[in-house]
Amino acid sequence: MKQAKKGDVVRVHYTGRLTDGEQFDSSVGREPLEFTVGAGQMIKGFDAGVEGMAVGEKKIINIPFAEGYGPRDEQAMIEFPMNQVPEGMKLEPGMQLQLQNQQGYPVPVVVAELKDDVVIFDANHSLAGKDLVFDVELVEIV
Repeated sequence: MKQAKKGDVVRVHYTGRLTDGEQFDSSVGREPLEFTVGAGQMIKGFDAGVEGMAVGEKKIINIPFAEGYGPRDEQAMIEFPMNQVPEGMKLEPGMQLQLQNQQGYPVPVVVAELKDDVVIFDANHSLAGKDLVFDVELVEIV
Protein backbone atom coordinates (compact mmCIF):
# COMPACT_ATOMS: atom_id res chain seq x y z
CA MET A 1 0.00 0.00 0.00
CA LYS A 2 1.39 3.41 -1.00
CA GLN A 3 2.49 5.66 1.84
CA ALA A 4 2.89 9.44 1.86
CA LYS A 5 6.49 10.54 1.44
CA LYS A 6 8.37 13.81 1.06
CA GLY A 7 7.40 15.56 -2.16
CA ASP A 8 3.95 13.92 -2.40
CA VAL A 9 0.93 16.19 -2.69
CA VAL A 10 -1.61 14.86 -0.19
CA ARG A 11 -5.14 15.67 0.87
CA VAL A 12 -6.12 15.22 4.52
CA HIS A 13 -9.08 15.80 6.77
CA TYR A 14 -8.12 16.99 10.22
CA THR A 15 -9.41 18.31 13.52
CA GLY A 16 -6.99 20.31 15.62
CA ARG A 17 -7.39 20.68 19.36
CA LEU A 18 -5.46 21.70 22.42
CA THR A 19 -4.44 19.11 24.99
CA ASP A 20 -7.44 20.15 27.14
CA GLY A 21 -9.75 19.10 24.28
CA GLU A 22 -10.64 22.61 23.05
CA GLN A 23 -11.00 22.46 19.26
CA PHE A 24 -9.35 25.31 17.32
CA ASP A 25 -9.75 24.18 13.69
CA SER A 26 -11.22 21.44 11.53
CA SER A 27 -11.66 20.57 7.87
CA VAL A 28 -14.86 18.63 8.60
CA GLY A 29 -17.59 19.90 6.28
CA ARG A 30 -15.02 21.48 3.96
CA GLU A 31 -12.70 20.26 1.26
CA PRO A 32 -9.71 18.29 2.56
CA LEU A 33 -6.51 20.26 3.17
CA GLU A 34 -4.00 19.82 0.34
CA PHE A 35 -0.26 20.30 0.80
CA THR A 36 3.11 18.93 -0.27
CA VAL A 37 4.72 16.70 2.36
CA GLY A 38 8.08 18.05 3.52
CA ALA A 39 7.80 21.35 1.63
CA GLY A 40 7.47 23.48 4.77
CA GLN A 41 3.86 24.44 4.05
CA MET A 42 2.68 22.99 7.35
CA ILE A 43 3.98 23.15 10.90
CA LYS A 44 6.86 20.74 11.39
CA GLY A 45 5.02 18.24 13.61
CA PHE A 46 2.01 17.99 11.28
CA ASP A 47 4.21 17.45 8.23
CA ALA A 48 6.24 14.75 9.99
CA GLY A 49 3.10 13.06 11.33
CA VAL A 50 1.52 12.65 7.88
CA GLU A 51 4.68 11.21 6.35
CA GLY A 52 4.36 7.42 6.16
CA MET A 53 0.55 7.37 6.36
CA ALA A 54 -1.44 5.27 3.85
CA VAL A 55 -4.61 6.42 2.08
CA GLY A 56 -7.61 5.83 4.37
CA GLU A 57 -5.43 5.68 7.49
CA LYS A 58 -6.51 7.69 10.53
CA LYS A 59 -4.04 8.84 13.13
CA ILE A 60 -3.72 11.06 16.19
CA ILE A 61 -0.68 13.33 15.96
CA ASN A 62 0.58 14.90 19.21
CA ILE A 63 2.69 17.98 18.50
CA PRO A 64 4.77 19.66 21.21
CA PHE A 65 4.78 23.45 20.87
CA ALA A 66 8.40 23.42 19.63
CA GLU A 67 7.25 21.48 16.53
CA GLY A 68 4.09 23.57 16.19
CA TYR A 69 4.02 27.35 16.45
CA GLY A 70 7.03 27.57 18.75
CA PRO A 71 7.32 29.16 22.19
CA ARG A 72 5.70 32.46 23.11
CA ASP A 73 8.11 35.31 22.42
CA GLU A 74 8.07 38.19 24.90
CA GLN A 75 9.66 40.38 22.21
CA ALA A 76 6.41 39.98 20.27
CA MET A 77 4.68 42.06 22.95
CA ILE A 78 4.49 45.53 21.40
CA GLU A 79 4.03 48.74 23.40
CA PHE A 80 2.16 51.24 21.24
CA PRO A 81 1.66 54.88 22.32
CA MET A 82 -1.99 55.56 23.17
CA ASN A 83 -1.75 58.99 21.50
CA GLN A 84 -1.13 57.23 18.15
CA VAL A 85 -4.35 55.21 18.33
CA PRO A 86 -6.88 56.71 15.88
CA GLU A 87 -9.26 59.08 17.63
CA GLY A 88 -12.57 57.45 18.50
CA MET A 89 -11.18 53.92 18.28
CA LYS A 90 -12.28 51.99 21.36
CA LEU A 91 -9.78 49.30 22.29
CA GLU A 92 -10.61 46.41 24.61
CA PRO A 93 -8.45 43.52 25.88
CA GLY A 94 -8.84 40.49 23.61
CA MET A 95 -9.71 42.62 20.56
CA GLN A 96 -8.02 41.39 17.38
CA LEU A 97 -6.45 43.98 15.07
CA GLN A 98 -4.02 44.11 12.21
CA LEU A 99 -0.95 46.36 12.25
CA GLN A 100 1.66 46.80 9.53
CA ASN A 101 5.34 46.10 10.01
CA GLN A 102 8.08 48.37 8.65
CA GLN A 103 7.96 46.56 5.29
CA GLY A 104 4.19 47.16 5.02
CA TYR A 105 3.21 43.54 5.69
CA PRO A 106 0.16 42.88 7.88
CA VAL A 107 0.81 41.70 11.43
CA PRO A 108 -2.18 40.27 13.33
CA VAL A 109 -2.19 41.31 16.98
CA VAL A 110 -4.42 41.02 20.03
CA VAL A 111 -4.91 43.81 22.54
CA ALA A 112 -3.24 42.32 25.62
CA GLU A 113 -3.39 45.22 28.05
CA LEU A 114 -4.42 48.87 28.22
CA LYS A 115 -2.39 51.30 30.29
CA ASP A 116 -2.73 55.06 30.70
CA ASP A 117 -0.24 55.99 28.00
CA VAL A 118 0.30 52.73 26.03
CA VAL A 119 -1.60 49.80 24.65
CA ILE A 120 0.23 46.47 24.69
CA PHE A 121 -0.34 44.32 21.62
CA ASP A 122 0.50 40.62 21.51
CA ALA A 123 1.85 39.62 18.08
CA ASN A 124 2.46 35.97 19.05
CA HIS A 125 0.54 33.36 17.07
CA SER A 126 -2.52 32.38 19.09
CA LEU A 127 -1.19 28.79 19.31
CA ALA A 128 2.39 29.71 20.26
CA GLY A 129 3.53 27.93 23.40
CA LYS A 130 0.73 25.36 23.20
CA ASP A 131 0.98 21.62 22.60
CA LEU A 132 -1.42 20.50 19.86
CA VAL A 133 -3.33 17.33 19.01
CA PHE A 134 -4.56 16.58 15.49
CA ASP A 135 -6.93 13.82 14.41
CA VAL A 136 -5.86 13.23 10.80
CA GLU A 137 -7.18 11.06 7.97
CA LEU A 138 -5.15 10.73 4.77
CA VAL A 139 -7.81 11.02 2.07
CA GLU A 140 -5.65 10.96 -1.07
CA ILE A 141 -2.12 11.03 -2.43
CA VAL A 142 -2.56 13.19 -5.54
